[in-house]
Amino acid sequence: MQPLRHDPLRYDLDEERDHHDACRAALARMIEGVEEQVVTGEDTAASGADAEALGYHLRSRAKVFREMPPGPLFFGRLDRTDGQIHHIGRRRVAEHPAAPPLVVDWRAPVCRAYYQAGAKDPQGVVRRRRFGWAPGSLGASEDLTALEDEYLGDGRTGERAGADVPGGPRAQGEPSAPSPPSAPSPPSPPSAILAGEIERPRVGPMRDIAATLQPEQDDLVRSGPATSICVQGAPGTGKTAVGLHRAAYLLYTHPQRLRRSGLLVLGPNRTFLSYIAEVLPALGETGVRQSTVHDEIARHEVRAEDDEAAALVKHDIRMAEVLRRALYARVDQASAGAEDLVVPDGSYQWRVPARELAGIVAAVREEAPPYATGRERVRARVVRALQLRAERRAGVLGAAWTRRIERARPVTACLDACWPKVTPEEVLAEVLTEPPVDPVDPADPADSADPAGAGEGVRVGLTPAERAAIRWTRPPRSYRSARWTAADLVLLDELAGLIERPEGYAHLVVDEAQDLSPMECRAIARRAGFGSLTVLGDLAQGTTPWAARDWPSQLAHLGKPDATIVPLTTGYRVPAAVVDLANRLLPELGAADWAGRSLRAGGEVTVRPVDDVPAGVAEAVRAALAEEGSIGVIAADAAVGPLREYGFPADRVTVVPASLAKGLEYDHVVVAEPAAIVAAEQRGPHRLYVALTRAVSRLDLVHARPLPAALVGTGEG
Repeated sequence: MQPLRHDPLRYDLDEERDHHDACRAALARMIEGVEEQVVTGEDTAASGADAEALGYHLRSRAKVFREMPPGPLFFGRLDRTDGQIHHIGRRRVAEHPAAPPLVVDWRAPVCRAYYQAGAKDPQGVVRRRRFGWAPGSLGASEDLTALEDEYLGDGRTGERAGADVPGGPRAQGEPSAPSPPSAPSPPSPPSAILAGEIERPRVGPMRDIAATLQPEQDDLVRSGPATSICVQGAPGTGKTAVGLHRAAYLLYTHPQRLRRSGLLVLGPNRTFLSYIAEVLPALGETGVRQSTVHDEIARHEVRAEDDEAAALVKHDIRMAEVLRRALYARVDQASAGAEDLVVPDGSYQWRVPARELAGIVAAVREEAPPYATGRERVRARVVRALQLRAERRAGVLGAAWTRRIERARPVTACLDACWPKVTPEEVLAEVLTEPPVDPVDPADPADSADPAGAGEGVRVGLTPAERAAIRWTRPPRSYRSARWTAADLVLLDELAGLIERPEGYAHLVVDEAQDLSPMECRAIARRAGFGSLTVLGDLAQGTTPWAARDWPSQLAHLGKPDATIVPLTTGYRVPAAVVDLANRLLPELGAADWAGRSLRAGGEVTVRPVDDVPAGVAEAVRAALAEEGSIGVIAADAAVGPLREYGFPADRVTVVPASLAKGLEYDHVVVAEPAAIVAAEQRGPHRLYVALTRAVSRLDLVHARPLPAALVGTGEG
C-alpha cells in the first residue's frame, strides 16, 4: 500500500508502468523463494509423515507459481479515503510475506469495493482506476496503454477521466449519464476500458472475468461456502464465469475446508471442459478436478446405446424407487425367522431364537441404512445377542472373542440368507432381464416416504410398455459380459449409492444443469454430501429429452430444494441485435420469463438465402475472415461432415455440431440451415436458440429451406 497522492487529471502512465516493473521483480523473488523452500523443506528433520506433508505443501505451492500464466499483474486500483492505495490483480504480490502487498488478490475483502462501490454508496473509495492493456499482453509493462479514473467520494462523484497513448484502447473522458430507475433499456457500459475488455475478440480458450465482474455477479461469487445457489442465466450473462470465479473465491477464503473435502467442477462434455480449462489456473487455482457426470460414474465402458424410449425410462425419477425395491427385495426376514441360530464355542453352543433374529432384521430394515451398512449392522446385533448369552456364563469377553464369532460360519451363513452380499451389476441385470411388474409394496414402511424425490402425485411403478422398453432382448450370460449403456451407468451409480454412500465434495459447480436428468441429478446429490452447490443453467437452452422445465423440481432432485434461484438477465457477451433475434424463440420454448437483454448495443445479423447451403456457408466464412476474431460454423450434426471438407483455416474457423455448441462462443457465427437444426431432434428449437446465442459480434443465417416462423422477417443481407 502507498500513500495517496493527488495527481493531475491526465495521469502519467510511466508511474503505473514503474509500479508494474516493481511488482514483476517482487514476483520473481517470490517464485525464487518458493523454490528455495522446496529444497530446504526436503532436508527438514521431522517424522516421516510430517516431512511428507510439508514436502507436499511446498511442492504444491511451487507448482502454482510455476504454472501461473503470463499476463499483467494488476487490472485495477482503489484510492481510499483513509489515504491507502490498493492495486488489484489476480494474485497477491509482495516484497516478502510480512510486507504490505504491492498487488492485492481480487478475492481479498478490501477488493469488494472495487466491484461494488458506486455514486450512491462510495464505500470509502475516492477513486476507482481501470487499466487498459494491449490485447494479448504477456505482462510487459510497456503494454500498459491506457487508464481511466472514476471519482466516487471527493465531490466529483460519477466523473470519469482517462488517458491513453497511441496504439492503446481509447479511454473516454465523458461522464456516463445514469439511467432513470424505471428505464427498461439495459445500462450503458460504465467504462470504455471495461467495454473494450468485454468486447475483445474471442480467440482460444475462455478467459477469466476478474477485471470485469459486475456488482450482481460479484454478489454471487462471494456467497458463503455453506450456501447453495442456482444461477438462471440468459446467454452471455457470464453464468459459467460466475461459477468458476466462485470456486476460486471459496478456495481462497476457505482453503482448509475446500481442500480437505475437495471441489469439483462438472461440465456437459469434454469439449466444454477444454474451453474453460484455463480459467481457474489464471486465477491462481490449479489441481481442481474438472469432469463430466458420465466420467464420475463410469464404472464400465459404454459399449451399447439405448433407443430413445429406453433412455427416457432409465433417466426417469421413478427408476430410483424401482432400483431401491429391487435391491431391498433381497432382504429376507422370513429366512431369519425360519430357524434358530446356533454357534459352537468350544464345549458350548450359543443360541439366538429365530423370532429374535427376525426382529433384528426387521428393526435394521426399518432404519433404512445403506445396504452394506445394514448387513454389518445385522451382524453386529446378532453377535451382541450371542455375547450377552455367553457372558452370563463366562463373564466379560474380549475383542478377540467378538472377532472370532463375527467370522463364524453359522453367523455368515445366517447373514447370507437374510441379508446377502450384492453388487450393483447383479441387481441391475436382474431388473433389466425382467423389470418388476409393480415395485410398490404396500407393506413396506418406506412407502410412506418419498425417497426418490418423485414428488406428490407422481406414479412410482412402470407401465407394461415402459418395462418392455428397458428389458434386455437378449440377456447376457452374466452381468460381467453385459454391454452397458450410458443410461445403465447412471442406474449402476444409483445402486452403488444405495449399497454404500460415496464420499462427498465440499462444493460442486454444476454447469448446464438444465440438461441433467433426474437420475443424473441424484448422482450429483450423492457427491454433494454435506457440501454446497453452485448450479448454473438456462431453461431456454435445455436440449436433452429430459431437460428441466423449472428450477424448483431440478433443485429438489439435486438435493438442495432450498437453494436460492438468482436470475442473470443482463448480457455482456451477446450484442443486442443477436439477443433480440434469439428472444423471438422464447415464447415457443416456454421461457419468455427469462428473456435476456444486452449491455452491448449493435451487433450484426445477416440472413443469406441460398440454393446450396455448403457453398453459401463457405461464402459467409470467406467474408467473415476479412474481420478480426474467431469464427464458428454451427450446423445440424448430420451436416457437419461436408462443411469440414471445405478446409477452412483451422486457426480461425471451427465447424461445430449443434449438439456440442453449448457453452462455446465465437466472434462471428455462421448458422447453417436453421430449419435442419430444429428438425433434427425433439427439442430442436432449444438447440437453435443455443446456436444463435454463440455469437459475440456477428451472426449469419444461411438457409435454403424456409426459416422457422419465429425468425421470419429478419433482414436479409
